[in-house]
Amino acid sequence: MSAWHEPDRTGVEDFLKVSQFRQRSCVTYRTILRSFEDVARRHPTVDRQMLEAWLGEMTTRWKLPTLLNQVCIVDRFLDHLVEMELIPNNPVADLRRQHNVKQNKPIWRALASSSPDEALAALHQPAPFGSVLGGFMRDHVALMRNRGYQYEAQAYWLLRFDRFLQAHPELAGEPLETMLKHWAATKPTRNHAAECQKLGRILTKARHRLDPNIQPKRFNPRPEREVARLHRRPHIFSSADIQHMLDVARCYPSPHAPLRPQTLYTMILLAYCAGLRRSELAWLDLGDVDLRSGTITVRETKFYKTRILPLSDSIMVELRAYLDARRRAGAPQDPQSGLFWQDHFKGRYAPVVVTTMITNVMRRAGFKPPSGRKGPRVHDLRHSMVVNRILQWYRAGINPQGRLHFLSTYLGHRDINSTLVYITVTQDLLQEASERFRVVGAPCLNGEALS
Repeated sequence: MSAWHEPDRTGVEDFLKVSQFRQRSCVTYRTILRSFEDVARRHPTVDRQMLEAWLGEMTTRWKLPTLLNQVCIVDRFLDHLVEMELIPNNPVADLRRQHNVKQNKPIWRALASSSPDEALAALHQPAPFGSVLGGFMRDHVALMRNRGYQYEAQAYWLLRFDRFLQAHPELAGEPLETMLKHWAATKPTRNHAAECQKLGRILTKARHRLDPNIQPKRFNPRPEREVARLHRRPHIFSSADIQHMLDVARCYPSPHAPLRPQTLYTMILLAYCAGLRRSELAWLDLGDVDLRSGTITVRETKFYKTRILPLSDSIMVELRAYLDARRRAGAPQDPQSGLFWQDHFKGRYAPVVVTTMITNVMRRAGFKPPSGRKGPRVHDLRHSMVVNRILQWYRAGINPQGRLHFLSTYLGHRDINSTLVYITVTQDLLQEASERFRVVGAPCLNGEALS
């Protein structure tokens, strides 16, 4: 009996054709999917038992880490079978929802283990907002998002607190202050203490909104100040550093993706010269580049802002060169296609891949160690753009205070206070500011002395 009715066995080839993988990748993917199909045809349905049987056979041929790196293609194939109505559902997705797991790979690892039941039980996460305060916190998150806030970090804090309350049902009848006190005691770190202070402020304000008789409680601001004091200072790249990074990007080794060096070069150019965030780079469309007016449009990003950014003539020359290379590489010319295009998967780089690629350039350029999180971040290119722009204004005799609101708009900030966070006082910037003060203030001091 077959797991899905398909007498001509064209499902694998149809999937590979629709997905438009590279030829070399299709060879490996076809081998994996054919083995999966052979096992599936010996089972009445595609279910957990069938997946375990296939994994058992494959582990005799492949090492487990290698196999787990390849199961993503089976995930996509299962979704394809569901879409074509050849199977009713994806069993991996069902297990993920059952155990509240965000990714598929832990499910595959559990199924490939010697004790799948125990491994799946260890993966199980409590249901979101299932605690005694779950409904109250869920409604608060929904309210804030309906008001236009993204509320991602705050929702994450509330979910963590919710999981803690589910794990400690004895706190169900205690006051909120007692719950927060026990939550703060779970970790001795400054970051956790600061998070607890913010969480307490959020919840007491939410309670006050529902019942004005409950007064918001004042919390100790010291933990948050200590965290802010210890926060890692951004790395400010000089113009020479940026040029070195661009040179490394142009020579980036990529024999199987010839467009990638030009892509990296253009990404770094826009991240620094236009101050774009990684997500803004990833979601740029081809139609967002206007070569006539020399602008790019950044749509619906942080704070739901859309902005049109003018670029210098030299940057537009590089953008034209990239667009020509992109067209020669066979990229689609549809205005809705990704500006930074790749020839597989979804056709554009995800934000996390953008971070990985630019970070690899930083490592090759010697700004970061070969591994680890130490050293500059991709977001430091945006910090460097702000500091170097203010430095150029000083050297041109322009008062930066009169231009900060323009810079804030260009960066897509909510207000000028967000821009001030990006101003890192470097030695060059301090020297230029001191010189400006000397030119303006010295005559005044001399005049007072003479009078």
